[in-house]
Amino acid sequence: MYKWAHRIEMPWFQGNSMQLAKYSLQLLMRNLSASKTILPVLTLFTKDPCPLCDEAKETLEPYKNRFILQEVDITLPENSAWYERYKFDIPVFHLNGQFLMMHRVDISKLEKQLQKLEQQGAGGWRTPS
Repeated sequence: MYKWAHRIEMPWFQGNSMQLAKYSLQLLMRNLSASKTILPVLTLFTKDPCPLCDEAKETLEPYKNRFILQEVDITLPENSAWYERYKFDIPVFHLNGQFLMMHRVDISKLEKQLQKLEQQGAGGWRTPS
């Protein structure tokens, strides 16, 4: 696992996108209180081994200061709903709990969504006053 990635076990999600969004928001708030900078949460649904996931993380490396990478291992029993949903599609990415992309990193799509969040000031690079 990459040093900047957070592997998270999420037994309470059981495929519930709303719970994932709430959990991502909690990570944002935790990040805010720790660093005074709000960063969006990019969730990577993965498994081990996953060469495409490793390739995706390498592609994301130059952008790592613009989001928190949270990894969800879909093969864990508590993530069985995510396994059923994404077993043939990993890597899959959600940004702040919302589906963003799958199979490969689409840098233009990621950049567009990150810029949108940064402009909104919610999940971007702002320091609260």
